[in-house]
Amino acid sequence: MSVRVARVLAGAVAVTATAVGAPAGAAPSGTPVVAPGGAGAVEGPATGAAVAGNGFSTSATCYGGAVRSYFERAGWGGDAGPYRTTSRCRDVNVRNASPFPVDACVIFVDRTSRCNYWTYLPARSGWIVVATNVKDGVNFRVRFETQRYEYEALTAHHAF
Repeated sequence: MSVRVARVLAGAVAVTATAVGAPAGAAPSGTPVVAPGGAGAVEGPATGAAVAGNGFSTSATCYGGAVRSYFERAGWGGDAGPYRTTSRCRDVNVRNASPFPVDACVIFVDRTSRCNYWTYLPARSGWIVVATNVKDGVNFRVRFETQRYEYEALTAHHAF
């Protein structure tokens, strides 16, 4: 196999892995700061990097500006945010990257302190809609509840 063919195949594999929802990274991109009481830390965009030098790149989608929330110890859950909806997505989407299932809801903080409705997110889930047809510029939080006390970290990605 020539070097040129090998490079093209390697690039195609990398783009395919990014397109099917590869995690943002194998390890956290820095030590997240977790407030006392288990409040979640938020890190920047959780997007796959573009493949450099071969003409391929990840396409801009609803998930292109996703952010990561991290709770050092999941406990019984917690709130992530606040966030503000954008024109990238019509819905609020969440992906559970944790090894255990959680329930999630959206709280529109300018209007209420209550959840819209609960949505089940299986362990290591794909993207799941937790609020539909949300206008741009709306402030919200995502609330997570575990089904039992969890000692492991809770990691989720949010696209909005």
